[in-house]
Amino acid sequence: MTRFPHIFAWLDDVASDLRAVRQDIHAHPELGFEENRTSALVARSLQEWGYEVHSGIGKTGVVGVLRNGSSPRRLGLRADMDALPIIENSGVAYSSRHSGCMHACGHDGHTAMLLGAARYLAATRQFDGTLTLIFQPAEEGQGGAEAMLADGLLERFPCDALFGMHNMPGLPAGHLGFREGPMMASQDLLTVTLEGVGGHGSMPHLTVDPLVAAASVVMALQTVVARNIDAQEAAVVTVGALQAGEAANVIPQQALLRLSLRALNAPVREQMLERVRAIIHTQAQSFGCSASIEHRPAYPVLVNSPEQTEFARQVGVALLGEQAVDGNTRKLMGSEDFAWMLQSCPGSYLFIGNGLSRPMVHNPGYDFNDDILLTGAAYWAALAESWLEPA
Repeated sequence: MTRFPHIFAWLDDVASDLRAVRQDIHAHPELGFEENRTSALVARSLQEWGYEVHSGIGKTGVVGVLRNGSSPRRLGLRADMDALPIIENSGVAYSSRHSGCMHACGHDGHTAMLLGAARYLAATRQFDGTLTLIFQPAEEGQGGAEAMLADGLLERFPCDALFGMHNMPGLPAGHLGFREGPMMASQDLLTVTLEGVGGHGSMPHLTVDPLVAAASVVMALQTVVARNIDAQEAAVVTVGALQAGEAANVIPQQALLRLSLRALNAPVREQMLERVRAIIHTQAQSFGCSASIEHRPAYPVLVNSPEQTEFARQVGVALLGEQAVDGNTRKLMGSEDFAWMLQSCPGSYLFIGNGLSRPMVHNPGYDFNDDILLTGAAYWAALAESWLEPA
């Protein structure tokens, strides 16, 4: 017997509403910082349920605040709202109505789950303290968390702890995964321009070929993880783009490389950046080219606070039982901008299983599993009632 049957009983009565909201958001996806319709839907719902609503935080972000009782305890729960520039081929009846844009990462489900919990908590008010619900824009690489923080998110709405949740295909539906410490990787984005001397393809001796230099750079970069990083540490160097030239008989003037670097701790991150920069410059010089590097540190390592993670895990066990909770879920080399929020406030990020046989996120055939909506909403509600438990 779990400690929270009352939450599931209440949410059962609004299950069809939750599903309808999720599918409506799915059908109307919006890219980062363009989530105007979604933000309006969130703000309208929260206002209807009695929340103090603040819109336009981080451009299209929404914060809902609900106070009950007299406790000074403060809890923050966060969901992301943005979609991806992907053409959907899931085949569902509520497929994207916006060509070239789809909810391929489940942010539609994340928003719906937190709205379900918001509705329950406003109706029942079985908590003592301040509840802050954060609906974040632009998680997909555009810095939505940073934008909200820059707009004074935690100064205006201080929290004792922050929690976020993401669906995970490959994990049994509705199961929860927790991990203390580093859980998701940092990401550094590099744009590299190799400058050579262009010319006719028949006279390469009169040119300095940046394409050949770029090819050598790509191959040399493969040694960074294999030969410079401790084999017991995790790191990834990905060259995602090499762009140079347009004609078969023309040696181009420039070659462009786009890189993504990932690591699970700060020293490895710095070591990798140092080696990558050195390889790019020395390889370019060996071919007679010059190299310029534009570096954008996109995400820090996502680090879960031990105390908050253990608390969150215990709530999961109380809600679902030990068999549905993994307290040592595997680390991922993917990145998540909730990491920025966790640098400013203790908290934890967890996974909820989307099902074993469902497509991975960022896949054109992906769809959020509506069968886990109640579990996710119930988890948020149980966490709120536990963290803000009346004395």
